[in-house]
Amino acid sequence: MNAQGEDVVAGVRTPMPISELKSQNPEIYKQFEDICDILENHYKDMQDIEFTIEHNKLYILQCRSGKRTGPAAVKIAVDLVAEGRISKETALARISPELLVQCLLPVIKPGAKYDVIATGLPAGPGAATGIAIFDAQRAAELGKGGAGQKVVLVRADTSPDDLKGMLAAQGVLTERGGMTSHAALVARGFGIPTVAGCSSISVGKDSFTINGRVIKEGDEISLNGTLGEVIAGTVPVQDPELTGEFGTLLGWADETRRLGIRTNADTPQTSNWLLS
Repeated sequence: MNAQGEDVVAGVRTPMPISELKSQNPEIYKQFEDICDILENHYKDMQDIEFTIEHNKLYILQCRSGKRTGPAAVKIAVDLVAEGRISKETALARISPELLVQCLLPVIKPGAKYDVIATGLPAGPGAATGIAIFDAQRAAELGKGGAGQKVVLVRADTSPDDLKGMLAAQGVLTERGGMTSHAALVARGFGIPTVAGCSSISVGKDSFTINGRVIKEGDEISLNGTLGEVIAGTVPVQDPELTGEFGTLLGWADETRRLGIRTNADTPQTSNWLLS
């Protein structure tokens, strides 16, 4: 209240949950709900809506189909079919391969609270937690060796020489690099949760700093590769479940698919296992 959109975008003002409007102005909230329903019915999709209230009058400024994570996209698609707004075929067409991959990766347990200390590019979706390790060889030894520890590889940037360490890590964090950098390409190819191009951190030999805070080797950190978040400490991470809305969507896919997969060999190790 008593703020402009520019204030919210600039971070000058913290917006309240939309539910607060219901208690502050029930009449405007009811009008807003009705308009949201009209827009969703018209566009047959969940809408991101900009609005303002001036002199107790509601103005809708613009709307567009809202961005969403993979799990959210699946739930929304299934819900819209259940409400009779779209067909099963339309729901399947709306779930891109990238969104589907997000549903197959570990995620932070819904409702968990955590301390985001930096943000970068969401180069590899999924969630990871472990101790910060700054050397790829050491990450490979700890992650895949006898210790079998959960590690997060932290590098200024990565190169092919870091591949073993990346594959042994739960996640990867880099100071430099974009969505097509080595770290990002490996992350998406092997399903490694990764935050790349996190320019607000400064990576050293055995630590990184962010706003005067030092994270040393062995300190526990977590990554939300879906949103590009770097998190202090550990967070509860859960494996994906092929149930609920996701299971429903896969059932619809089975009804219409014409392509069958017999094997899926990604690495030499996997190939040997499949063929043995």
